[in-house]
Amino acid sequence: MIASATEISLVFVLALVGLALLVFGGARVCHSSPPDWKALREEMVKYQIEAREVTNPRVLRAMRTVPRHRFVPESQREKAYQDRPLPIGHGQTISQPYIVAVMTELLDPQPGDRVLEIGTGSGYQAAVLSGLVEKIYSIEIIPELAETARIALAAGGYENVQVITGDGYAGLPEQAPFDGIIVTAAPEKVPEPLIEQLAVGGRLVIPVGGWSQDLRVLERTPEGIRTTKLFPVRFVPLTRSEDVPEP
Repeated sequence: MIASATEISLVFVLALVGLALLVFGGARVCHSSPPDWKALREEMVKYQIEAREVTNPRVLRAMRTVPRHRFVPESQREKAYQDRPLPIGHGQTISQPYIVAVMTELLDPQPGDRVLEIGTGSGYQAAVLSGLVEKIYSIEIIPELAETARIALAAGGYENVQVITGDGYAGLPEQAPFDGIIVTAAPEKVPEPLIEQLAVGGRLVIPVGGWSQDLRVLERTPEGIRTTKLFPVRFVPLTRSEDVPEP
């Protein structure tokens, strides 16, 4: 049977429509809009952090401001604002946003404070603290992570953060005492050098334990050290180097 001119025209039109959908539909896929990172940060703070009763306005502002996606590997970037830790390489992780926020709040950072961080990781925790304190010394034992963090922090303009490659178990006695010390990996017990480097009125926020861990706050008072155990957590172990003897 021979098709009529009308039928041929209809087939031709449908083919053109199909081709247009393929071309323009493909264009939409190829040129999709980038994520709205600011909106994702707002949602992160509202649903993951404020909802769990972190209330310090300076901490909340820092969590809304610091671009967490700049401190995770490219392959993890779309997951940056999800409620979970993410791998950053070398067996290490970036803590979930809530844990970063609650540890920062527990540290009670003040504008004139000098803070020591043990475990720079990707640099995100230091970036959050950067706008809250005067100076941060951050120690990272894995050279590759230390360098990556330096680059990310420099790119973000966090000029008051100094990243040091080394073993953080012994702290940084040449810069002590510190108004605050924050540890982002878990030792089996609290390192004595860190306690010794804490200023009067200063706080040490640290996860402690092996398989079973809890988050602790140690505060140096004129009378001595006051320790508060808070809630169970799960951190990677604090890595030691052979240069630091066991206590």
